[in-house]
Amino acid sequence: MLKLGIFGVGHLGKFHLNNWKEIKDVEIVGFYDPNDDIANEVAGKYNLKRFADIDELISLVDAVDVVTPTNHHFAICEKALRKSKHVFVEKPMAATMKEASALLKLVKEAKVKFQVGHVERFNPAFIAAQKYTKQPMFVEVHRLAQFNPRGTEVSVVLDLMIHDLDIVLSLVKSPVKNIYASGVAVMTDTPDIANVRIEFNNGCVANITASRISMKKMRKIRLFQRDAYIGIDLLTKKSEIIKIKQPEDVDVFAFDLDTPKGKKTIAVANPQVEENNAILMELQSFVDAINNNTPTAVNEIDGFLAMEVGHQIMEKISGIKLQ
Repeated sequence: MLKLGIFGVGHLGKFHLNNWKEIKDVEIVGFYDPNDDIANEVAGKYNLKRFADIDELISLVDAVDVVTPTNHHFAICEKALRKSKHVFVEKPMAATMKEASALLKLVKEAKVKFQVGHVERFNPAFIAAQKYTKQPMFVEVHRLAQFNPRGTEVSVVLDLMIHDLDIVLSLVKSPVKNIYASGVAVMTDTPDIANVRIEFNNGCVANITASRISMKKMRKIRLFQRDAYIGIDLLTKKSEIIKIKQPEDVDVFAFDLDTPKGKKTIAVANPQVEENNAILMELQSFVDAINNNTPTAVNEIDGFLAMEVGHQIMEKISGIKLQ
């Protein structure tokens, strides 16, 4: 039985809590949250013990789930890692690159499992399309959201765009060569809308836009690679593939576009998307990594790289070197 402590039971923390209760062989020892109103509500509703001391809860568990505001991630993760506890932490993994670097060192020393909550990796539309992605050479991403004061302690780059930075980095698998970025603060003190062009060493280019002041929601990724276009709608959970048809595509692709005889045949497919609970799936994957001693789905290096590119974008926007 894996003993677990939850740190932060606000909006997202409650989603985590509900999903943890669905996972077998996990015992929720208790939670820590400094907000009395939220803590009292959760303690009563879920019949869970509230801990007033971070260290006490960490000492009683095997793993921690950190769902606090970003500026508290490092302090809790550091305490847990120094006591050799497994860590699941929401994105971004820390508030500064200095803190993120320190966590990398601590994870290596502790020899534990560390997973960052980049939940879009578990989006069923992304999972369905992922096996068709080979070497994307142009990527276009739009992530638009309606304004919500929650999460605005960080910029739109580290709040929303970081999801797509993680996905793009996981697909392109090449060092970043150049970054060009612009952003505007509209409703908060940090950029609420940002656009970035990332050039990779292998020639791939990614154009990413994120906004948290849109009237409509959008979470779309378009990938262009040799012989194929891949569209992924993370919001509606749909994917589409347009590619040069191969013999093995007979049972996969729905129909052919009319093409002159003797020319290459264009095939179109909408891969079957298996509905899932992405949060439940990522938490279960964390437990599986602990129990089976296998790598986590989104490890500390993945979280660090997404943060690193995010901070480079912020530096391009502000013109100020970040720590």
